[in-house]
Amino acid sequence: MNPAPITREHNPLRAPDDLRLPRIAGPCAVVLFGVTGDLARKKLLPAIYDLASRGLLPPGFSLVGFGRRDWNDADFAEYVREAVTAHARTPFGEEVWSELVDGLRFVSGSFDDDAAFDHLADLLAELDEKRGTGGNHAFYLSIPPDAFPDVCRQIQRSGLADGDARGAHPESWRRVVIEKPFGHDLRSAQELNRIVEGVFPADSIFRIDHYLGKETVQNILALRFANEMFEPIWNGNHVDHVQITMAEDMGIGGRAGYYDGIGAARDVIQNHLLQLLALVAMEEPLSFDAEHLRAEKRKVLEATRLAGPVSTAAARGVYAAGWQGGEPVGGYAEEEGVAPDSTTETFAALALAVDTRRWAGVPFYLRTGKRLPKRVTEVAVMFRPAPHHPFGHDATEELGANAVVIRVQPDEGVTLRFGAKVPGTALEVRDVSMDFGYGRSFMQSSPEAYERLILDVLLGDPPLFPRHEEVASSWRILDPVTAAWARSGEPEPYPAGSWGPSSADELLARDGRTWRLP
Repeated sequence: MNPAPITREHNPLRAPDDLRLPRIAGPCAVVLFGVTGDLARKKLLPAIYDLASRGLLPPGFSLVGFGRRDWNDADFAEYVREAVTAHARTPFGEEVWSELVDGLRFVSGSFDDDAAFDHLADLLAELDEKRGTGGNHAFYLSIPPDAFPDVCRQIQRSGLADGDARGAHPESWRRVVIEKPFGHDLRSAQELNRIVEGVFPADSIFRIDHYLGKETVQNILALRFANEMFEPIWNGNHVDHVQITMAEDMGIGGRAGYYDGIGAARDVIQNHLLQLLALVAMEEPLSFDAEHLRAEKRKVLEATRLAGPVSTAAARGVYAAGWQGGEPVGGYAEEEGVAPDSTTETFAALALAVDTRRWAGVPFYLRTGKRLPKRVTEVAVMFRPAPHHPFGHDATEELGANAVVIRVQPDEGVTLRFGAKVPGTALEVRDVSMDFGYGRSFMQSSPEAYERLILDVLLGDPPLFPRHEEVASSWRILDPVTAAWARSGEPEPYPAGSWGPSSADELLARDGRTWRLP
């Protein structure tokens, strides 16, 4: 049996706070349901390989794929190799692969196949014995939410959710990882939570929002709470409004089966953008332990509401034919698999209010869309104009609002926009930018979000995973919007390659504001 790896917490030669020693997962096995899907092939399997390449997985780590393919272990290993060769962040290395491949197993079966789950239970017991996985098992549900009940029932029926019945691993853990969407409204989210918590305790459920694993999202916390210069002005006395944008330049790309009927608001705003809002607007937590961080995020979400009726505080659109990257592209209705009578939105924007002392009177504008001019995700904190300018109008006519812009992707970093004098004999003030880029400052690429999140699951480290209460609060914000849209006909068309429908511009124009161009 392989010994447990030495981690920062257990290394007798280093102090517990020695950051030079990375945190390495202890003995464990991961069971990946939905292993043949796009997410697993493009993100999850490459992330696991990248963790192995960085030496962050334990000796004896095992990965079990579960699917309907008629594969043996060798077939599965070839599939994994192709996925990591094509999509891994780190270069493929035979030495890393030879260690990882020894722990690859495959179980063929469907979610209603009792025999397949019984075989899975026997296989995990065998891995515990032969590879030293210690009875520690993580079940990753990379599957549609409507399959959760069957899989959870089978996990419970076959004893996979229980501790080791023979007592060989009395301190072993079982964890379940759930991919979004966490339901399609508040009621379904509560039912989904009831099903999963009927099998796993709440602290063993890890809800993945991959945006929370991005370095630049976590940098919001560092920017706010490690720097004294920002805290005094991070409030409604100085901030005029906040814009949070997630723009994609591609269409639905063959995902009509998932996307049609879901739409941009449920797909992105309910999770990614409301989580970004919570991190921007939250109060300083007592610590960055999961309990304290989640408590502050939940307070913000419970204080957040639509800043008016749906007709004036929300906008939606659907991309029509247009031009993207110099090429003509079709509209959403022309995408394969889209229902002829679809009213699904591919663009959504909301104006939200956060009813706290810090943010009273400061609107938060959230928008997301497909077939927009560029791929970008950013948080722009826009400041109020100076109450008095001792300059003539001509000197400042090209001066805009001060801003702190946190770029989440693709050019990760932070930009400060402020006014500076233009060189010359005349007194002219113009916008300039001070820019921090991750790649330039740290000279290394950031890990993929799924690397961080999968490792946190294996470590049992939950700060970046939203609890059910946060999910429920997000649905309470969004449900009135989607319900009103369901009663009001079709979304407004916008040309592919544009920044969305005119109603989104009107959303800000009513307040005398405009969207910034990322």
